[in-house]
Amino acid sequence: MATEHVVLVDENDHVLGTAPKATVHEKTTPLHRGFSLFIFSPRGELLLQQRALTKVTWPGVWSNSCCGHPALEEKNVEAAKRRAHDELGLTLTEIIEMSPYRYRFTRAGVQENEICPILVAATAQTPNINPQEVAAIRWIAWGKFVEEISTTPGRYSEWCEEEVLILQHSKKFQDWYGKIG
Repeated sequence: MATEHVVLVDENDHVLGTAPKATVHEKTTPLHRGFSLFIFSPRGELLLQQRALTKVTWPGVWSNSCCGHPALEEKNVEAAKRRAHDELGLTLTEIIEMSPYRYRFTRAGVQENEICPILVAATAQTPNINPQEVAAIRWIAWGKFVEEISTTPGRYSEWCEEEVLILQHSKKFQDWYGKIG
């Protein structure tokens, strides 16, 4: 298996180089590119995943459908398709970039530091999880999830909770969400 690399960037998303993924998620993590994908069913339910217990970053934490890192010269949508297939066994044909996003969080001595656009997709497929990446999955009604994030924060990854609020207040997302199903 080839070593996975992340794309190191400055605050303006200009490429500074690459580094092996295994070497960057530490106490102080250099800024790099990532993406966050939210996958919905035709009924408008959001797919959530519990990250595998063996992950370096946020092991066992519940989060959005899929996260990952684009390779150098790889578009965010293509990276999201690749990771959705690797993690969830899904073949997604249409993924839409909804919003830019930038975050930095530290948990259990490990830092995430990413320029991480928010992407969405819809599928009627049944996930087939890769246990090296995902411990469990569940579907939840979007409105119920938004309410849960608002009333009891801290139950999911920090980036997931912030991204949900960004999506909820996005006209672009509301228009897209109204058309699924």
